[in-house]
Amino acid sequence: MTETSTTAAARAADAELIGSAVAAAGQGMIDRETVAEVVVLCAVAGEHLLVVGAPGTAKSEAVRRIAGQLGGRYFEYLLGRFTEPNELFGPVDLRQLREGRVEFDTAGMLPEAEIAFLDEVFLGSTAVLNTLLGLLNERVFRRGRTVVHSPLRVCVGAANHLPDDPALAAFADRFLARVFVEPVADARLEELLEAGRRPATAPLHPRDLTDARDLTDPSDLAGPADRLGALDRLAAAARACDLDDVTPLVAAALRRLRAAGVPISDRRAVRSQKLVAAAAVLDGRTTASARDLWVLPLVAPTADAQAQARDTLADLVEKAANRSLVHAAEELSRSSAARAERLVRTGGALLAAHRTLPEGRDSRLRLEAALREIDAGFDPADLSGALAGIRAELVAAVAPS
Repeated sequence: MTETSTTAAARAADAELIGSAVAAAGQGMIDRETVAEVVVLCAVAGEHLLVVGAPGTAKSEAVRRIAGQLGGRYFEYLLGRFTEPNELFGPVDLRQLREGRVEFDTAGMLPEAEIAFLDEVFLGSTAVLNTLLGLLNERVFRRGRTVVHSPLRVCVGAANHLPDDPALAAFADRFLARVFVEPVADARLEELLEAGRRPATAPLHPRDLTDARDLTDPSDLAGPADRLGALDRLAAAARACDLDDVTPLVAAALRRLRAAGVPISDRRAVRSQKLVAAAAVLDGRTTASARDLWVLPLVAPTADAQAQARDTLADLVEKAANRSLVHAAEELSRSSAARAERLVRTGGALLAAHRTLPEGRDSRLRLEAALREIDAGFDPADLSGALAGIRAELVAAVAPS
């Protein structure tokens, strides 16, 4: 192998490792895979995410699960009107204060976190939000004589609704990507009830979702430190991603969105390129293409604007897909290519899980449902090699023995 091909293989391995971590985080959750995937997308892009949805829609659970899979220092806090800055950023260091210096003890607090989740983020006081604004923008915490260069990869803010107060608009704009979650659809209530009554389990290892025959080398088992390292390597690759070829397409997409009435500020337009680059490297490439344009609706500021963005960009994203972030790419692009990628991953995971499930009607029905979805969505002649292979395995699994 040449050095270039070795680097490309290593990057693809990093993308696969992170994709497996995302899949592990989503296992057992119903209709929240997109939240976990966009957390990873933003971490690679170096941007922050706002998740908006009614109480009880598993926003925090999705973030906790993907944070647990990625590893690193995690900080979570529920903000309120009376939350003091010290509760997030750390108390005054009393030892230093006795010597006449005002410094803060940030150990275990937000400035030293690598992944953070702030619930009810818009309820913070002015003092909290102003300090947080600097940390989000610059990844530097400054207070008194204390200066901490934060290792923060991504901060996820959650809220029940977008703020009406114009004074919060500048703060809200620091969250480039937005995901709007709704209660689980009625058609999936049985799945939700089944998942809800399962006992809590330890965090899943990403490789738990792969075929057991692939686990031939114990060194293949990657721990959280390996996954956080992979995330950082992908983030570095995203910063170096070649965007020249896709720039005219991104510009055309943004013009369309603005013409359709979707408000996209100059700042958000520029930063949207970071999401495009992150999507490319998570798909195993160093050059962005039309395949990565599915991320653009994420920068639309409201749920209605995102729906409008998907419709407006439908033809530009008809070939969009992502091998690591299969659910998010499908939801935001509605493309057949993205759907095929999702069916390859979920079908493979279902087949792997079926080998450990007791034989019976329930497991057979799951396999048959996956097979029906493939047959309903694709003409046999249009199946990719990977999807055709998954279909053949499903057919063999449901065939009478």
